[in-house]
Amino acid sequence: MTMVCHRKLRSLPVRTAAVLLSLALATSIAGCKKQPPPPPGPPSVEVVPVVQTNVPIYREAVGTLEGDTNAAISAQVSGYLLSRNYTEGSRVTNGQVLFQIDPAPIQAALEKAKSELTQAEATELKYALMVKRYTPLAATEAISKQELDDAVQNQKAAQAQVEAARAALQTARLNLGFTTVRSPLTGIAGLASAQAQVGNLVGPTTGPLTTVTSEDPMRVYLSVSQRTMTEMQEQALAAGGTAENSAMPLLQLTLATGRVYPEKGHVKFRDNQVDVKTGTVRVVGEFPNPQGLLVPGMFVSVRALVKTETNALVVPQRAVTEMQGRYLVAVVGADNKTSIRPVNTGERIGQDWVVSGPLKPGDRIVVEGVQKVREGTLVNPVPFEQKPPVSVSSNSETEQSP
Repeated sequence: MTMVCHRKLRSLPVRTAAVLLSLALATSIAGCKKQPPPPPGPPSVEVVPVVQTNVPIYREAVGTLEGDTNAAISAQVSGYLLSRNYTEGSRVTNGQVLFQIDPAPIQAALEKAKSELTQAEATELKYALMVKRYTPLAATEAISKQELDDAVQNQKAAQAQVEAARAALQTARLNLGFTTVRSPLTGIAGLASAQAQVGNLVGPTTGPLTTVTSEDPMRVYLSVSQRTMTEMQEQALAAGGTAENSAMPLLQLTLATGRVYPEKGHVKFRDNQVDVKTGTVRVVGEFPNPQGLLVPGMFVSVRALVKTETNALVVPQRAVTEMQGRYLVAVVGADNKTSIRPVNTGERIGQDWVVSGPLKPGDRIVVEGVQKVREGTLVNPVPFEQKPPVSVSSNSETEQSP
């Protein structure tokens, strides 16, 4: 058959044979082409339902901790420091000895004050006896009235000297007691100052020797906005109290480790005016510190429950798209078609957002694949699956020794 075809082609003119050969090749190639793929189905998107719930609204601020009482311990008399009788940073009790100043000069002043008092009392007694003796003599004109008057005046002057000597003696006794420097309260003693070194001459002008800070309760100082302060006052009024009393919201404290402090605090008082430079109000809170976990100077995060939004609509933040100042969400209807709806955003609660607008509980909104949809897009909705966070290994685990 092939031979016959070749013979027939040879018998045809050259141009006609080329045309027939081209047609045969084209038909063969056309038969080898693949069929076009079917049109793609609707895009898959991940959706979650709109949740309606009561949402507690908190306000947070960064504050610093201070003791309820911070006592600067200074020397009240001058003298050489003989010893430091406490461990720096340790807990001390009321009346505990912290420093000892050389008492010898003060003891000498005390002995001198005692002798001066004795001398003044002797002088006062002398003139008292003289007045007693002169009084009947003056009555009989055995002595002049002027002599009696002089004796009386001398007695009064001696009495004044006795009172001054007694005051000097009391001062000397107090100064002798001041040579033993004691803690005026129970708390944590700080580091000794550079002047409070054994052998140094200390006195009232050398500055504080150390500080003692009470540890229970502990105060937290923070600045809050005018809005937060107003919300806290409104919460206090709603609780049946006043904006100034203990009905203010309880405070929650977060430590530097991220752990929530177990004890609840309260607002102790607030400043009586707003700082015009920052627009904030200075607030002082108070927390129990029975275990001593709170240390003065620590930076902490403090938050307060200011209100609770009832029946609030909550959606994931990643489901909300901002476009030209408007916030939009994509809602999947019963026919699996999307509609783009504007919403108003409110409080952020973790990874969620309180919203309001043309939504109702149970509406399916697009969380993943928002970029695939437009108004009226037909989609294939599947439930949203939260991906676990990717763990990052530390350098010590990933680095390999050469």
